[in-house]
Amino acid sequence: MDPTYHPNNSNYKTIAILNESHGIYLVQNQSTNRIFVKKILDVYNPDIYKKLYSTPVPGTPKIIEFFEQDNQLTIIEEYISGTPLQEKLQEGVRYNDVMSYITDLCSVLKRLHAFTPPIIHRDIKPSNIIITNFNRAILIDFNAAKNFSSAASEDTRLLGTQGYAAPEQYGFGSSSPQTDVYSLGIVLKEMLTSCQQYPSELDRIVAKCTQMNPKERYLNINELERALQAISSPNNTHVKQDSIKDFIPPGFRTLTPWKMIIAIPVYTLILWLCLTLEVKNVYGLALWVERIFCLAMFLSIIFGFFNYRDIQRFIPLCKHKNPVVRFLGSAILVVAMVFTLLISMILIEIVFFHVT
Repeated sequence: MDPTYHPNNSNYKTIAILNESHGIYLVQNQSTNRIFVKKILDVYNPDIYKKLYSTPVPGTPKIIEFFEQDNQLTIIEEYISGTPLQEKLQEGVRYNDVMSYITDLCSVLKRLHAFTPPIIHRDIKPSNIIITNFNRAILIDFNAAKNFSSAASEDTRLLGTQGYAAPEQYGFGSSSPQTDVYSLGIVLKEMLTSCQQYPSELDRIVAKCTQMNPKERYLNINELERALQAISSPNNTHVKQDSIKDFIPPGFRTLTPWKMIIAIPVYTLILWLCLTLEVKNVYGLALWVERIFCLAMFLSIIFGFFNYRDIQRFIPLCKHKNPVVRFLGSAILVVAMVFTLLISMILIEIVFFHVT
């Protein structure tokens, strides 16, 4: 490998072990203080990383430096802050997020498959997909990736993850762009399982993606993307229904009986308290402004803590693995929302009602 890609190891200080058995570490550049991920690989295709270094692919970690020595590849790559899709699925994902994530992944794979020859990822799974704080899906880990060869009758090295790897990755043929279509179909199926409601057409898309025979799958990511776009079209009534469902307030979104039993009296009490509120020396329309803003403040507390419309995405702390830090992030969000509403109410009263 070209020696110009050789990183200065002494310039990177290890600050955390992410996965010691797989040789993955969090490191800091001593000169810039920037944080990166360092990987030491025993199984790899050097040509893949050379391509990704020279032609970065949006939606994947940028390769900063790398070098090969003693049958190992050391990589310094961009650190992606976010949550593995695997963890997201345990909490449950919304239909709109499913479509957003699958669209992001299709975009990444189209770029990978556009290389000459195409790069086949071969290990698409929830743990290799990071959802950023801006709710975008990033595809990581190219250890199993290979260049597509139309001349190969079968893979020479069998890599992948059981449950996600296509049949051809077990010696029943050669990996191709349709191999990634298969794995993406499995990931889509898992996301839909975690979703409350979705159009039945997606089940048919999953079934076509995951056919045993590659010839019976979508021919490429472009074809899969067109099928997904047909479901997302404005004329699709299922999407319209899901969009309306997204606006249902906390307590009623999952239609869980015990949650609704708690939510009904809580919302009723808040509504009664706010709409019967009396304020000294404030009357008429000005009083109703205060009542409405009071109601908005109460609702903002509920919406903030229960992540209504994924509002917590604006506060990175809300996505932290530590529950205490997540609660702190939610509290910061709620305080910010209440304070904004309070200031807005005061300004309206001063401007329109001359209240001081």
